[in-house]
Amino acid sequence: MWVNGGRFNGILRVFPAAARERGTVRQSLASSVCLLVLVASASLVGVRPAAAQLFRPFSNDTRNILEGNWQSCRERDGAYAERVYDHLVNGVGQFEVHMGPRREFAIFKGVQDEHREHNAPDNLLKPFIISFENGRAKQRWEIPSLNLAFTATMAGGSRTDCESWYLLLEPLEKTS
Repeated sequence: MWVNGGRFNGILRVFPAAARERGTVRQSLASSVCLLVLVASASLVGVRPAAAQLFRPFSNDTRNILEGNWQSCRERDGAYAERVYDHLVNGVGQFEVHMGPRREFAIFKGVQDEHREHNAPDNLLKPFIISFENGRAKQRWEIPSLNLAFTATMAGGSRTDCESWYLLLEPLEKTS
């Protein structure tokens, strides 16, 4: 889906590789309603959705590249979910943002189908695991080589089986 007046195109991917899916950054109202009905139905019968991660996009500023709520939940195998945002400009992958598992984050130049380890030297986010201080967690990274700022703030509603984050990916220098 096109974001920022047609300048950017982004795709969200789900990892691990066995569960790869692609979806657009912004969902239509119809797909949001369908997801709501599916989740509500699953909760009524006591079944967890197969994909234990959620990204809910929203934006107060159209110049932001990615803004929303990310939730990384424990899956049936005990591992936490991860999602990857591919940032495309004119169909060319510029960078990818890894959200999760849990409180791990990564940004890599370029886009590739193979999963990249977050502790790899080419991860532009240091530290890549956000630590807690006084029960709170927040990290802001500036990446001048990509003209990006990325902020992750632990949001309300986090619990032992799910961590909820407010994420903001924005240009360092915003143009009007």
